[in-house]
Amino acid sequence: MVYEEIREIFNKCSGNQMRDVFVEEIETGDTDEYVKRYLTGSDIKCEKSINEKGAIIYDIETDGLKQRIALTAL
Repeated sequence: MVYEEIREIFNKCSGNQMRDVFVEEIETGDTDEYVKRYLTGSDIKCEKSINEKGAIIYDIETDGLKQRIALTAL
């Protein structure tokens, strides 16, 4: 299945509210397996949800770095 991936990396600096945002088109048959590439480190937290529009959202924290990955089927 083809998805639009929006990946946000939140800035660790408390005075800076900017974040990096990357958008790309990906193809995968298993979104959980796809997201595993971002789960690196020793302290890993990952929560998966589906929003009202059907996008699959992964909220990830790895060693204090927060990311959000939203996958929307195209």
